[in-house]
Amino acid sequence: MIDFDLDAFIAKHVTGRTESMFASDLAAHDAELRAAVAGASVLVIGGAGTIGSSFIRALLPYEPAKLVVVDLSENGLTELTRDLRSTDGQYVPAEYLTYPIDFGDAVFERMLQASGPFDIVAHFAAHKHVRSEKDRFSIEAMVENNVLSTARLLDLLLPHPPKHFFCVSTDKAANPANVMGASKKLMEEAVLAYSTELPATTARFANVAFSNGSLPAGFLERIAKGQPLSAPSDVRRYFVSPAESGQLCLIACVLGESGDIVFPQLESPTMLTFSTIADALLTELGYTPVRCSTEQEARERAAARAPGDTEWPVYYFASDTSGEKPFEEFYTSDEDVDLERFGALGVVRGVPRYDVAGIRAVRDNLRALFARTDVSKDAIVEELTTLVPTFQHVETGTGLDQKM
Repeated sequence: MIDFDLDAFIAKHVTGRTESMFASDLAAHDAELRAAVAGASVLVIGGAGTIGSSFIRALLPYEPAKLVVVDLSENGLTELTRDLRSTDGQYVPAEYLTYPIDFGDAVFERMLQASGPFDIVAHFAAHKHVRSEKDRFSIEAMVENNVLSTARLLDLLLPHPPKHFFCVSTDKAANPANVMGASKKLMEEAVLAYSTELPATTARFANVAFSNGSLPAGFLERIAKGQPLSAPSDVRRYFVSPAESGQLCLIACVLGESGDIVFPQLESPTMLTFSTIADALLTELGYTPVRCSTEQEARERAAARAPGDTEWPVYYFASDTSGEKPFEEFYTSDEDVDLERFGALGVVRGVPRYDVAGIRAVRDNLRALFARTDVSKDAIVEELTTLVPTFQHVETGTGLDQKM
C-alpha cells in the first residue's frame, strides 16, 4: 500500500478543488436534509463500493435512526464497518446492520419484508465498467443487474413505498455509445416509469477519482507491485472526489423531485486525460515518467528497474476499444434541463418513455431474449438499440481486457 495523502492529491491534481463543489448547496439545504434524514430508517444497496460508502458517510451526520447496508462484497462491508467504527466523532446509529447478499435474490426479498419498510432506499449496486460487454454472457449479467433487478426492486417497494428512492446512473447514459451506458439509460427509464408510483430520482455524474476498480486506483496497485502504468492519452473525463460523489447522491436522493435526473455542473476545461493523472501521480511520489512505445517495452523496463531507480515506465496510447466516447456529456439537446434550482447541480426533468406495465414488458422480452441459446452479442445490441433510440454502439472489435 502506498503511503501518501490521496485526498490531498485528488484536490490538487484531479478536481482542483480544496472545498467540495456541493458545499454551498449542502449548507443552503441543511434544514431540509436534517428534517428528512434525522430519525429515518435507511437501506443502502451496494453500500460497500466507493459511491455507496461515500453516500453513507454523507448521510450519517444527519443522524438516521437505522441503517441497513447490502452488498455482495463481504470484505467490503467488513472494511466499511471497521472504517466507520474507527473514525473519531463518526455517528453510527444503534441499529446498524450489514448483509452480504445479492439484491436480486429471494434472500434479499425476505430481509426487506422483515426489516422494512424504509424511509430512504438508495441503490448503488451496478455493473459500471465498459469492459463488461465483451460477449452475450457479460452483457446479460450487466443488463440483469442494472435494469431487470432494479425494476424488480422497484416492484418490491411498491406495497410500502419509501419517502425517497434513489438509483445511481452515469454520464454515459446521455447519448450512450456502449452497452453499459445503454443499460443505465434503460435503468433511468425504469426509474422514471415508477416515479409516478413512488418518489424516485437518479443522478448522472463524472468519474469518481480513484474509485474502486477505476484506472487511477489501478495506478496505485501497479506502483505498489512495481508494474508499468498504462492509460489512454486522448480520452478526456470529468472527475469528482469520492466525498463529492456521496454528497451529490444525497442531494439528489433527498432534495430531488420525483423523476429528476441530477448531474454536476462542470465545465469543459476541467476535463483531464488519464495519462495526465498518471504523470502527476508519479511525480508526486518522486518518480519520473518514461514513455514507452509498446506494452512489451513497458513491461521489460519495469522488470529491469533497480532498487532506488526513480524512472517509471509508462505506456500511453490512443483509445481504440469498443464503446469509448472521447468526451463526457450529462444531458442531450432534447432534454428539459434546469440549471437554476441548485448552485452546483443541474437537473434533467425526466419524461417517462414507458409506464410501469411497459417496463415489465421490456423485462419479460429481455429475459426471453437471454433464454435463447443462440442469441449473439449483436442481437442483444440490436434489441437495446430498439429500446434506447439514442444508443449508437461504438464497436471496434477490441475490448479493455485486451489491454495492459
